[in-house]
Amino acid sequence: MKSKVLAVAVRVLSVLLLASTAHLRAQDHQPLHLSGLINDYTPLSATVKGSPWEMHGQWSMDIYPERGTADFSADMTMSGYGTISTGAVDPTQPLVNPHTHHIRLQNVRISSDISNCPVYLPPATKMGFQLNDVVKLLTGNGSIAPFETDPPSSTLQVCISGGDDVRYSLPNSNITLVFGGPATTHFGSQAIHGVVRPASEEDGKGHR
Repeated sequence: MKSKVLAVAVRVLSVLLLASTAHLRAQDHQPLHLSGLINDYTPLSATVKGSPWEMHGQWSMDIYPERGTADFSADMTMSGYGTISTGAVDPTQPLVNPHTHHIRLQNVRISSDISNCPVYLPPATKMGFQLNDVVKLLTGNGSIAPFETDPPSSTLQVCISGGDDVRYSLPNSNITLVFGGPATTHFGSQAIHGVVRPASEEDGKGHR
């Protein structure tokens, strides 16, 4: 009888150990999560229809260190301005043609080379990484954006940068988005700027 009880106990313990090990492995492969906000304007340009546009949104990024890849998503609102009798933009008439965009990059290789990322005026950002690939999704009010092809062919460069990795500094503080291809007719080809939300404000070391 004692041997049967012992055998059952051993099997239960083995199951618990396997479950615990699986849980720890799953935790080890949890993605690193970054998020933040986007706030910027497109320039007034003949090549950007309806410009200038005001852009606001939020973004998130899941980083998979073991694969060296990341997924990126951004959800944005955009609106333009009215014009005066001469046809010039009138900043006192905002919120013209408001609409939304949902943007996705998926399973993109992470590059530590940021030499071709947009440059900031002093204080300059000092370190970072980037994603650069064809967008997986680019919508306008929930449908395929009218300027986009089917399937999408626009490219998107996402650069995360910041200061030194030292006390009272944030190595991940800034984000820029730069579109290529059909999307430039709406967003422009210039950098779109935003901020990385610190994971923690404690001791000024809120970064991951």
